[in-house]
Amino acid sequence: MTCETLLLPGGATLTTYVPTPTVAGDDHRIGLVICPGGGYTHLSPREGELIALRFASLGISCFVLNYHLDPHRYPTQLWDAAQAVAHVRQHAAKYHIQPDRISIMGFSAGGHVAGSLGVWWQDEALMQQAGITPEQAQPNAMVLCYPVITGGEKAHRGSFVALTGSENMADHLPYSLEKHVSAHTPPTFLWHTWNDGAVPVENTLYMAQALKNAGVQAEVHIYPIGGHGLAMANETTAVPGYPDQVIPEVQGWLEEAHRFLKQVL
Repeated sequence: MTCETLLLPGGATLTTYVPTPTVAGDDHRIGLVICPGGGYTHLSPREGELIALRFASLGISCFVLNYHLDPHRYPTQLWDAAQAVAHVRQHAAKYHIQPDRISIMGFSAGGHVAGSLGVWWQDEALMQQAGITPEQAQPNAMVLCYPVITGGEKAHRGSFVALTGSENMADHLPYSLEKHVSAHTPPTFLWHTWNDGAVPVENTLYMAQALKNAGVQAEVHIYPIGGHGLAMANETTAVPGYPDQVIPEVQGWLEEAHRFLKQVL
């Protein structure tokens, strides 16, 4: 496996986890940019390298994005994600992937980062400010894990305060992703737990309905038990002393997401 940390033009960093080719011509892989969560104030290590290593074991070339946090404001994080996808696409041959098989995954607030690129990648003005074109930034698929989506009543308010620097809901509403889904949004896999006490499950339900309305292919898994921030929901990613983060019923999300990516890409 090749691991290196790269500095993107905007100052974010991207760490690569690229499995060593096992056969000649192994250059048709999926690329996966991973955005850890953390409420836009920190990055959860349980949702970065550990996730990348698991997907890399399935033959996917992975890239963990260390995007900007508070006090950096939107659209800085969107530009970080756009530059990450553009970098992976530009170096697709090096990473043994196809340039039209690049996906993005996000957890919690990282789901808002990933989803922001999913709904705004085609905005030429925004992409031009990042120094790239929409075609370079386009994600071909998304995986959103208990994502922060809405800035409305069911928001994870702290994420939007950190993103905007304002506690006023009116300043958060423009970044409600469900309001910006269109036919340009890529096929999307979503999962959440029904009783998530931090990011309400309505965030995923709103996004799912918006995707349905826009005619975008989606797969949605709502698990009946489990809280927030489960990552792989197993012993590998559980916080020591929190056995309630080991939820066998949830652990299958990763294989289901892998199957979805192979299906749509």
